[in-house]
Amino acid sequence: MNRGTVVSLNISRGGVPKLPVQKAKLGSLGFVGDGHDDAESHGGPERAVCIYAAELIEALQQEGHPIFPGSAGENITVRGVDWAEMVPGTQVTIGQAVVQVTGYTSPCKTIRGSFVNGRFSRISQKANPGWSRVYGRVLVGGPVNLGDGVVPVQS
Repeated sequence: MNRGTVVSLNISRGGVPKLPVQKAKLGSLGFVGDGHDDAESHGGPERAVCIYAAELIEALQQEGHPIFPGSAGENITVRGVDWAEMVPGTQVTIGQAVVQVTGYTSPCKTIRGSFVNGRFSRISQKANPGWSRVYGRVLVGGPVNLGDGVVPVQS
């Protein structure tokens, strides 16, 4: 996997869009200060953090979608990561934290505003493999800053 960079950190008290911050502390349940309107479908230790690729956001923008970092609910937007390798089980160091990908994020109607005609299924792993955001479990918490590296953990 290629080394990447954090290009946006995004939090909200609940709902979308999640708004950019310069730095945040990542704990076992996600970023301190970040919340979810639907705690049944989002959050918890297996879905503590949501990660997405800047390159995919830009490709979606080229298709005409009004998506931007944080608008689809991701907490960390990265650049330079080989997204095809961000599969369940993959571990990456992000800043001083270590995150393990736990699964693909199912899109829901709350992010429909980020897509032409509300077609949020555009980033469904089932409908469009390779375009999904991913959830992660925090293995080691710590501070994460804009510009930090995203580095694969060697097994």
